[in-house]
Amino acid sequence: MARILISPGKYVQGKGELGNLNSHIEGLGCKKALVLATDSGYKRVKDVVENGIKNSDVDIVVEYFNRECTTAEINRLKDLAVKNNCDIIVGIGGGKIADTAKAAAYYAKVPVIVVPTTASTDAPCSALSVIYTEQGVVERYLFLPSNPNVVIMDTDVIVNSPVKLTVAGMGDALATYFEARACVASSSLNCPGGLATSAAMSMSELCFKTLMNEGVKAKIALEAKSCTQAVENIIEANTLMSGLGFESAGLAAAHAIHNGMTALDETHEFLHGEKVAFGTLVQLVLENAPLEEMEMVIAFCIEVGLPVTLGQLGVKDVNREVAMKVADLACAEGETIYNMPMPITVEKVADAILAADNMGKFYLG
Repeated sequence: MARILISPGKYVQGKGELGNLNSHIEGLGCKKALVLATDSGYKRVKDVVENGIKNSDVDIVVEYFNRECTTAEINRLKDLAVKNNCDIIVGIGGGKIADTAKAAAYYAKVPVIVVPTTASTDAPCSALSVIYTEQGVVERYLFLPSNPNVVIMDTDVIVNSPVKLTVAGMGDALATYFEARACVASSSLNCPGGLATSAAMSMSELCFKTLMNEGVKAKIALEAKSCTQAVENIIEANTLMSGLGFESAGLAAAHAIHNGMTALDETHEFLHGEKVAFGTLVQLVLENAPLEEMEMVIAFCIEVGLPVTLGQLGVKDVNREVAMKVADLACAEGETIYNMPMPITVEKVADAILAADNMGKFYLG
C-alpha cells in the first residue's frame, strides 16, 4: 500500500495578503472570478478586494452564500459560474464557504482559491467538502481529486474576526494528532486512500505541540486585537498543520462524534471545532488514554474556553438516550470512527460519550 500526502498548490499567510488576490488569480491564468461570500462577510473585505483588482485585468462576480453547504447550493453556484463565463471560483469566508467553493469549482471544472476570514477550521487546505442536508445534518463527504490551488490567510482579517472563532479552530486542530495516531495504529487509509507518511504524522504532532505552547498566549493577544508570533503560529496550526495532518494522516473518532452531534438540534448553534473538541475527549476515553494526557487536553480546553461537557454544547438533559442518538449516527456505515484501533459498537461509543461528559464535569468542579 502506497503512502500518500496531498496539499494545496500554494499556502500564503501574512498581513494584507487579501489585497494581492488579483495576482493569485492571474497567476493561475484566469481573468474572471466568481467570488462567494456571505453578505456581511463581503462587507468586511469589499474595499480590500475591489481596490486590489482595480488596476488589473481581473473581473469579479460576487454571489452571496445561502448559509449551508448542500448539493443544491453547490449546483446553483456551479451553474452561475458557467453562465457568467467565470474561469475561477474564490471562496471568502468560513469552513462551509470553503467547502462549497471547492465543490462548485470541481463541478465547473475551474481552479479554486480559498480565502478564510477566520482561523476556525482546517477545511481550507483540504481536498474534501462536507455536504450537509438543508436541516444542517451531515449527509456525506465529497472527496475531491485535488486540493485548492491557493489558500490565502490574511492575518489582518483573522485578527479582526471574533476570538471565539480562532478558539474553535484550536478545537478542530486539537483532534488532529490523536486521530492521526489512531489511524497509524490501525493502519487505516487516509483521505486520498493511502497510508500516512512520516511527514504527515510529524505535522500532526507539531500541530498539537503548537496548540499546547501557543494557544493560551494567542487567545490573550487576540483579545487585544494584536497579531503576535503566537497568533501567527496558531493561525498556521489551525489551518495548514491541521489541514495537512487530518487529510494525509486520517480522521477517526473525534470527527465522527462531531457528526453524531449534528443529530441533536440544540448543538447546531455551536461551532464545528467546539464539537470536535468534545469529540476528542470521547476518543481519548475510547482509547483509555493515560490520565496525564486526558488532563492536559481537558486543562487546555478549559483554559482557552472550549467545551468539555455536553451541557456546554447546549444539551440540557444528558442521558443514555441522548448518548445513543449521537453514537448511532457517529457509528453510521463508512464513518471515520472505524479507523480506531479497537472494535467499535454503538453501546461502547455511548458509554464513552457519557464518561467524557462526566469527566468534563469533574474537572470543571
